[in-house]
Amino acid sequence: MLLENLNWRYATKKYDPTKKVSQEAVEKIVEAARLAPTSSGLQQFRVIVISNQELKDKIVPIAWGQQIVADCSHILVFAAWDRYTEERIDQIFNYTTDQRGLPRGRFDSYTSKLKDLYLPQTAEENFNHTARQAYIGFSLSITQAAELKIDSTPMEGFSSDELDELLGLKEKGLRSVTMLPIGYRDAEGDWLEGMKKVRNPKNEFVLEYA
Repeated sequence: MLLENLNWRYATKKYDPTKKVSQEAVEKIVEAARLAPTSSGLQQFRVIVISNQELKDKIVPIAWGQQIVADCSHILVFAAWDRYTEERIDQIFNYTTDQRGLPRGRFDSYTSKLKDLYLPQTAEENFNHTARQAYIGFSLSITQAAELKIDSTPMEGFSSDELDELLGLKEKGLRSVTMLPIGYRDAEGDWLEGMKKVRNPKNEFVLEYA
């Protein structure tokens, strides 16, 4: 069933602005990202859910004039930590131990190793790593949307700096990584709808070392 859903989906090029995704479905798509695995379980990214039409319209020029961000039902913005800090690492591990009924400090030896690894790095080195974690959640949201037969469009074509400013992400210690408009396709107006899905042949894509 999963592979059938992945074969069904494609990067939708035109949305029907009159059709909206239900709140229940949006929550399932976001929950898939929240449950995604991340390095050391740190959940180094957040998902911003945008349904406000005025705000979506403002994103059109930031997204290089792509009208799909205005016509879609919702935009999910995946934003990663701008850098690692002691406080961020401690916060998630304190929360984890509290939720599991373990004493705080149970994982101090491990968190010390994480701090020794990440804190000496530059902010850009940190962001390169946290952004990769965002893509894991991003991919699971795409998959969950496909399972619900909700269209989506993976997007990197936008000005991250401008989007960060519009959404006030810098103040939250976040930087935008990618966007995922979701909604329902305008089948008659979407030139890509109905076209054959094309991927590299398996014998070229898979390298086996038996």
